[in-house]
Amino acid sequence: MRDASITPEKNGVRYGLPTAAGMAAYFLLASLLHLTDRVEFSFLNGVILAIGVSMAIAHYKQVCHNRMPYLQGFGTGIVTALVASVVFGLFFIVYTVINPAIMDQLRARDLFGFDLSVTIAFLAIVLQGVMSGVIISLIAMQYYKSPDHKPMEGVE
Repeated sequence: MRDASITPEKNGVRYGLPTAAGMAAYFLLASLLHLTDRVEFSFLNGVILAIGVSMAIAHYKQVCHNRMPYLQGFGTGIVTALVASVVFGLFFIVYTVINPAIMDQLRARDLFGFDLSVTIAFLAIVLQGVMSGVIISLIAMQYYKSPDHKPMEGVE
């Protein structure tokens, strides 16, 4: 029924890496335009993440010939978000080594106070990305679920 060479995990990695690259490219562009001190602009990373997760689920559905199991589609979205968030977090760590002034800009906004370290920023990036990815995957699966999908009956 579906191509045995693709799994939700492989598909998630396949789309998570370009999603992270898009998030990193946007961050670099914002850094060049001196917009990194404005936290409001990080919202667009969520849009990039939503596009990546949706594309991953759509591709997985296409590979499954429109008969994608719900939890496998949901899983590919979560793996995509996890991979994208971790890779983007690692990129942020490397960026702070190259440009340590970014941490001073973030501290100056006093969102986390002076307790903000690179480790806490990395964990915040990963947590925000994964949680956003779970919600985006739930929403996307309502659109991409198989046409014959039936909710479980008799659970009550």
